[in-house]
Amino acid sequence: MMVAIDRTNCVSCGTCSETCPDLFQPNPDDSFSQIVELYRVDGDIAKGKPSEALEPCARDAVDLCPVQIISIEET
Repeated sequence: MMVAIDRTNCVSCGTCSETCPDLFQPNPDDSFSQIVELYRVDGDIAKGKPSEALEPCARDAVDLCPVQIISIEET
């Protein structure tokens, strides 16, 4: 699974980081959501490959995001 965040349309509500804090966190510089460093792909703060254990909460975060800016691509 690959997770991507459209950070330009993030509203900084914190739902994703509350739902799946081991994968998502607010960026300290702009408060928009980003992927936790451990799971980033090529250092990209907007793309990540979560562990299998985090996949359920990643899916929950996608479903709960009020502006639907998180997407999942099955790999």
